Amino acid sequence: MPSLFRLFAALPLWLLHGVGAAMGWLTWALSPTYRRRFAANAAQAGYDFAQVRAAVGHAGRMVFEMPRIWLGQLPQCRIVNGESAEKAYAQGKGIVFLTPHLGCFEMSVQAAARRWSAQHGDITVLYRPARQSWLAEILETARNRPGVQAVPTNLSGVRQMIKALRKGEAVGLLPDQVPPEGQGIWSPFFGRDAYTMTLAARLVLQTGAAVVVARCERLSWGRGFALYLEELPVPASQSLEATVQQINAAMEATIRQCPQQYLWGYGRYKQPRTENMNPSQEHKA
Repeated sequence: MPSLFRLFAALPLWLLHGVGAAMGWLTWALSPTYRRRFAANAAQAGYDFAQVRAAVGHAGRMVFEMPRIWLGQLPQCRIVNGESAEKAYAQGKGIVFLTPHLGCFEMSVQAAARRWSAQHGDITVLYRPARQSWLAEILETARNRPGVQAVPTNLSGVRQMIKALRKGEAVGLLPDQVPPEGQGIWSPFFGRDAYTMTLAARLVLQTGAAVVVARCERLSWGRGFALYLEELPVPASQSLEATVQQINAAMEATIRQCPQQYLWGYGRYKQPRTENMNPSQEHKA
């Protein structure tokens, strides 16, 4: 399997996207559960299947482009409104980059690191080690490309993120993923309560870091990606609950700019899993 993974990393992006799109549709055809969740989540946001059907193929593209993003030569990625990140770095309190499960979110951090890490330091991201030993070994190397520092999803990792922000560096998070029980709150997402991480909001409120919302869209025919950035002003005086809700609203607005590349099949409204990390310590690190 590692050899196959590395073979895929060497293939052209247009081929990976073509195969991925086919596999995305095959998965959709073979899984009634996936089809129901996809349709339900899209309907919750006000979309019928015809409006977001392209997202089926994009889910497959996401899977098949991963070897290239992690191990191969990075594709071209045009950055739009990079001035928002420049302005945020200039404030000196670090940046919390936030992106939903849209487009190639793995490329978001790689492109930002390629652009700014030499001048402003590494971008720190959280990762959960894979259960398969071969994949865990690959990811440990792949996600620590030059300019990117991957830290584990535990208290030690959170402390490293806070340390990075206090040094004026950047961190990256996907705030629309469901955190373990005790590490989030229920907050509206497209009009329905979803268990939402508090980590992003705590980092911002505790450090005063700037928030930059990112979305990395795939271009057609394997021509690369376009990373769109936008600053999100977060009042330091507002409550944790209000900040979480503001972040959810920002994710909604970002998804609506490119709903055809969002992972509508993700279990956004599922119950949180149980984990040992103590959330009450999360903001005291």
